[in-house]
Amino acid sequence: MHYVKMMEKPLMRKCCNNQIWLVILISFVLCFVLLCFDYSALTGNQDGVTAVLVSNYENSITTQKSESLQFTTSLNETLIGPNRTIFLTRQPSKDQQSVKEKPVADSCSGKYIYIHDLPRRFNQELIESCESITVGTERNICPYLVNSGLGHEVEDLEGVLLNKSWYSTNQFLLAVIFHNKMKQYKCLTNDSSLASAIYVPFYAGLDVGRYLWGVKASIRDQSSFDFVKWMVSQPEWEKMWGRDHFLVVGRISWDFRRQTDNESDWGSKLRFLQESNNMSMLSIESSSWNNDYAIPYPTCFHPSKDSEVLQWQDKMRRKKRPYLFSFAGAPRPDLQDSVRGKIIEECQASKNLCKLQECSYGVNGAITCDNPANVMRLFQNSVYCLQPAGDSYTRRSIFDAILAGCIPVFFHPGTAYAQYKWHLPQNYSKYSVFVPVKDVKDWKADINETLLRIPEERVVSMREEVIRLIPNIIYADPRSRLETFEDAFDLAVKGILDRIDGVRKVIRDGGDPSAGFADGDDFKYTFSGYVGET
Repeated sequence: MHYVKMMEKPLMRKCCNNQIWLVILISFVLCFVLLCFDYSALTGNQDGVTAVLVSNYENSITTQKSESLQFTTSLNETLIGPNRTIFLTRQPSKDQQSVKEKPVADSCSGKYIYIHDLPRRFNQELIESCESITVGTERNICPYLVNSGLGHEVEDLEGVLLNKSWYSTNQFLLAVIFHNKMKQYKCLTNDSSLASAIYVPFYAGLDVGRYLWGVKASIRDQSSFDFVKWMVSQPEWEKMWGRDHFLVVGRISWDFRRQTDNESDWGSKLRFLQESNNMSMLSIESSSWNNDYAIPYPTCFHPSKDSEVLQWQDKMRRKKRPYLFSFAGAPRPDLQDSVRGKIIEECQASKNLCKLQECSYGVNGAITCDNPANVMRLFQNSVYCLQPAGDSYTRRSIFDAILAGCIPVFFHPGTAYAQYKWHLPQNYSKYSVFVPVKDVKDWKADINETLLRIPEERVVSMREEVIRLIPNIIYADPRSRLETFEDAFDLAVKGILDRIDGVRKVIRDGGDPSAGFADGDDFKYTFSGYVGET
């Protein structure tokens, strides 16, 4: 019995010892787990350390951090959704005591654009029926639609054009080119509530181009009525009643401002429909109304990378220019106010100082002025390029001249100064010469003497400014994107975003957004405020 008791004491002592160690072990494990959680929370505050939030807790965590983290979504960005792991980088405060995450900068803030998905009849079907659309001659527009609307590549057997970035581009396809470039815009969004502007890809110029000659006014207007009816039925319209909407056309604005229903009057009345009046329109030539904006005609140069622009600029700087001035165009005997006849007379009388390249429709026009190599060769060899008004105030030759490093000479402010304010300097004397001709009957311009009086240092300065402007007036290939240069598309987008932001500011300040939005400007195309060469 004594032996049994003696044996029980060691056994009990051993059992107790085991229980104590078990308690100690469990306590240690629990402390270790708690320390791990605490360490995880602490290390979440260390600079450069990333916390992984599993998707099962996504909703609660996202809500908790919404005050300090800003997530940007766009058409090309990854959206937060189910069954995804979200990685958030958290930054410390200076004392590393409080937990504060640094907001993610949104480079697209104020730049988001939403593209309306229009019924196909307003764009794609017009492309598919291109044979019914003319380019102002006997030819249809179909051959110009290849290469995203740039046209066919131009053969340059003499090396006038330098590289493979030249195409037989038609000005009436600006809407198609702009649309294709907009599809590559870096700040697109498929959420219209985020958009600063609504782009409406209605090819109104191609549409009216089918009916401009010998067609009833009601037929010319039908698509316009259908378009605005569809537009106002969309939820995006009510946000600003269309004042954040814009469209682009490859014709002059006057083609859409027929003021009567007379069958003999030109164009459609799209821009006089009340709903359309609330929108802004970008075109190759603006009207005298404030909701029309001019952007450059498309040239035939569409570089795909910055180096092509730099190479071309360098080539224009090194060109020797044997002619004092030149003119590419045809007389306009049917236009009584045209100065072209006088210009051609002066050029022909100037002998070796001026080079004339006459253009005309049909076969001759196709061989000379429709070929960019011929036009570039002429302008590259000229110090000044004369730019009288065309069939309207403006002409594509303005931008061909700038592209060739040739200083443009204007005779009316409506040809450029009152037009391309987003793309050309406000100080027009920096890049051009102005010889005002208010009435061709009072023609007194002596072009030779006027141009010869300009000091050589100013000539050099103007030419350098013209060459510097080249990126501003070209549309880069829609299938690529320039890295450091802003092209005509980029500047047009910046311009329209600023315009719409100004309207928003008026609304925020309690003003009337319609005040002045679509008013006419009777002084836009007058000579007031413009000083010519003396």
